[in-house]
Amino acid sequence: MKNRHPIFGASPIPRYLQLADVFRHRIARGVWKPGDKLPSIENLMDEFEVARVTVRQAVRLLSDEDLVSARRGKGTVVNKSTAAGRNLRVHTTLAGLVDMYRDDKPVLTNLEESTASPQLQPDDGTLASNYFHMKRVHARDGVKYCVISIYIEENIFKMAESDFRNEAVLPVLFSLPGVEFGSARQTMHISKADVEVANLLEIPVGEPMAEVRRVMCSPDGLVLYVADVNYRGDYIHLDMDLKP
Repeated sequence: MKNRHPIFGASPIPRYLQLADVFRHRIARGVWKPGDKLPSIENLMDEFEVARVTVRQAVRLLSDEDLVSARRGKGTVVNKSTAAGRNLRVHTTLAGLVDMYRDDKPVLTNLEESTASPQLQPDDGTLASNYFHMKRVHARDGVKYCVISIYIEENIFKMAESDFRNEAVLPVLFSLPGVEFGSARQTMHISKADVEVANLLEIPVGEPMAEVRRVMCSPDGLVLYVADVNYRGDYIHLDMDLKP
């Protein structure tokens, strides 16, 4: 039995989805530039040690996304870069994070609301008595780019209910008089889209994701805000200033 190509490993994700992801990354990195012709099906079959149907399925996904198209006499050609217009910076300062949402208003789709409380880690802070929870999808330029679950301490939420429901939360939160923060922390790790997130963002299952968690506390350690965010991997740009 022929060994599988090392890029696929033992992943349960269908081979054509993994291959499509490899192709997207080549386009995003400029290995395949707009106007370039894709290698022949035979060459891709040989490179990745897959069947013809697997290559065709992967290319069809990119065609459905308008990243490539078949042109008479030219073969399959790259139309655009996956990075075009998709550059959401993950800020490493609180001021930068708030300004990102203040300056660029996303389209919000509220999926659910409840009085659920967040699940805290031991070092997150002290759980408040009550929270207001919202789950929503953010979109920009017609593209859904993240699913976010937000928990806001109930008394703070009541200070600006309508604004919290209809606007990006962080600028509203930091505009409220008398609300003080003693600490704020953001963590990120890389994952893949599960069925629920993939359906909400209209992307393939297994697409790369950046999972971000934000926790903000009052000066006495009471947790006032928690956000669990799933960002599309092709929207994220992490730029860190490594000072000497």
